[in-house]
Amino acid sequence: MSHSHGHGPVDEGPPRPQLARTLGAIVAAIAVATGIAMVLLWPSSDDVPRNVDPYGAEGVTTVEATVTGLEAFDCGSTGEVDIDSMPTVAGDCANVTAEVTSGPAEGDTAEFQLNSTNFVAGTVAEGDQVRLVQYEIEGGAYGYEFRDFVRGVPLTALALVFAVLVVLIGRWRGLFAIAGIGVTLVALMTFVLPGILSGQAPLLIAVVGSTAIMIAVLYLAHGISIRTTSALFGTLFGIAFTAAAGLIGTDWSHLTGLTSEDDALLLATVPQLQMQGIVAASMVIAGLGVLNDVTVTQASAVWELRALQPFASAWDLFRSAMRIGRDHIASSVYTLVFAYAGSAMTVMLLITAYQRGLVDVLTSGEIAQEVVRTLVGAIGLVLAVPVTTAFAVWLAPQAQEEEREEPVAGRRVRRPDTA
Repeated sequence: MSHSHGHGPVDEGPPRPQLARTLGAIVAAIAVATGIAMVLLWPSSDDVPRNVDPYGAEGVTTVEATVTGLEAFDCGSTGEVDIDSMPTVAGDCANVTAEVTSGPAEGDTAEFQLNSTNFVAGTVAEGDQVRLVQYEIEGGAYGYEFRDFVRGVPLTALALVFAVLVVLIGRWRGLFAIAGIGVTLVALMTFVLPGILSGQAPLLIAVVGSTAIMIAVLYLAHGISIRTTSALFGTLFGIAFTAAAGLIGTDWSHLTGLTSEDDALLLATVPQLQMQGIVAASMVIAGLGVLNDVTVTQASAVWELRALQPFASAWDLFRSAMRIGRDHIASSVYTLVFAYAGSAMTVMLLITAYQRGLVDVLTSGEIAQEVVRTLVGAIGLVLAVPVTTAFAVWLAPQAQEEEREEPVAGRRVRRPDTA
């Protein structure tokens, strides 16, 4: 493990075969244990519930269409919210015509109605590509209902722009990082999500899956080196701590995992799910990206500082790297807070609109779940910085003990032996 993939930013220094073999054996043991755990926990296809698609029943299908006409009208109130006599919520609706562009009735003219949510929030306009539910009615004709927008083109365009920029600017490292995203998605879709749906312990699935992802992604994106291994050790500590803290925090805060209609629908669809465990598991998964960023940066910082200060003591090197780490902690904690605040924006707006007090808002089930997730992730992140720094200081190249004297500008100085 003493060689690098060429896209690593920091020189590994002189080869250290004995250390490389020892670390290689440790990482191999961790990888093998993770692989065995994945095999034992791998969900059988029979154990993963496959709920019937409500849009796939006999005589019902989903088709695409292009909006050709739209006539808005006032549909009045959408209902009353019986909380302190709050006023009704009114909005415009629309009668829509569209040309069907797929399915057995391609070329047919579809007529359907949009309620205030679909029309006002979705801002449907002529020329928009939409997805409709098509169902048979008497006489061989079809009826239609709005299901969603067709978003394939904009999503694909954004993904391509992202990939091109990452490769152009990041070059080989960017390319490997994109490959790492692919590995992550495959692990999530084939192991983590099916494993949780099969009724197994969500936190255990998340820890095993996260460990496998980080081993693959770190070495893929940053090269096989002792420096990357030090970052891996710090990352594994962060995963383990976040899992333990998430389990304790979720139970202590009485988070049930049932804070929205989607949560209730998921539990109704898959009754064997451990919803509280899913909350703790989400804390592990959600913090992986920032955790990876912090540990890799700290390891690289230690390597750079060691190159600049080859004779610095381990304690001085640790303190220098921690000065960098403190700045990184501050920015990373903000990143976590903003990310979770953004994901819960709708809930926070709704609670604020109800004019509830700050303490009441923060301790409500919907927000408390995000608060605990943020705090647990931030604590794990903060502790991973000194742990990773300690590993990196321990494993970074040391100055050669043999020194030689060389004349410089008429005087003799001592410098490390570079032979």
